[in-house]
Amino acid sequence: MNIFIKIIILLVFIFCSNSDKLYAEEKIKIGLLVPMTGQNSYVGISIIKSVRLAINKINNPILEILPRDTASDPTITLRKAKELHEEGVKLIIGPVFNKNLIYLDEFKDIIFISLTNKVIGNPKNVISAGINARSQLKTISKFQKINKIKKTIFLTPKKNYKDEIDSAIKKSNIKTKKIYYYESDPTKITKQIEKITRYQIRKQNLADEIQRIKNSKENNKERKIEILDKKDTLGKIKFDSVIIADFDENLKSITTSLLYTDVSPKDVYFITLNQWFDKSLLNEVSLQPIYFPSINKENYDLFTEEYNNIFDELPNQLSFLSYDLIGLIYFLIMQNDFTIDRSMFLKKNMFKGKIGNFEIKNNEINHILNFYKVEDGQFKKIF
Repeated sequence: MNIFIKIIILLVFIFCSNSDKLYAEEKIKIGLLVPMTGQNSYVGISIIKSVRLAINKINNPILEILPRDTASDPTITLRKAKELHEEGVKLIIGPVFNKNLIYLDEFKDIIFISLTNKVIGNPKNVISAGINARSQLKTISKFQKINKIKKTIFLTPKKNYKDEIDSAIKKSNIKTKKIYYYESDPTKITKQIEKITRYQIRKQNLADEIQRIKNSKENNKERKIEILDKKDTLGKIKFDSVIIADFDENLKSITTSLLYTDVSPKDVYFITLNQWFDKSLLNEVSLQPIYFPSINKENYDLFTEEYNNIFDELPNQLSFLSYDLIGLIYFLIMQNDFTIDRSMFLKKNMFKGKIGNFEIKNNEINHILNFYKVEDGQFKKIF
């Protein structure tokens, strides 16, 4: 009996030894292509830290992250991707910026999960994980239906993401009355908005009506003129909402021009794209309320607090996205029997992360976003 027990113990020891060896050999390597040097290094370093947080949360040693520095350069990105390829990596998070994708189509057996929000013209082996325009417009479309908004005009700057917006408008089936393209030059914006809002016509309507009443024999015409004198324009505008596909100072220039042309957010819905809870909007009382789709703010604030407590600094916005991507990838790998291949992103799947819900299908990642408004100096959740 003692001999039998010893044999069993020996077999268990051998099996465990081999299992450990097999386990070590079957580690799932995930590449990470981010800028660690150069002017965008703060982005890459923040992403690495957030990935470390996510790995610690998952707490499974089967995952191994291999960071590489792209220096935000397409050629260096290519070289680092080759290094990861030689190490047997089949899935890479990154690159961060769209310009660094141009040489990556030569790695047919690698899946790149880029943090870019652009989806047009990417290599076939690149899946965009950024918060793309289509996801945002689908959320805005939901807001339109809830509020029975039927006459929306769309203002898009003539910038390098114009094609992304045009494509997203078609694919999201958002209802728009008319799309206008404007120059981003602040000296030209007001003139363009005047034309879009028919400002000069409405201003002339007011002047004509005041003159008509002055020349009339109407009762209380002095009171009527007094009321009209307080107006800037007369006549209805031909839209009930405006979507402004812009950010930062350009967004503020557009809203200021709308106010100048007597279009108020009290009368017309001012809607824009994801602003990442830009706190400067809280101080812009005249443009409030203004609405936008975005990630889950409550979770974002919790993540920011945790990150700050650990690293004594605030995270970059993309680091929040990369944190969720680790969870998403781990989820899909488990669903795929711990095998990495393109089928992971082909079949329809849903994943709930801190950002919100991810929808995965046909090699695409889309976000199901929340919707907020800026009002009374606060970010208020609509849905």
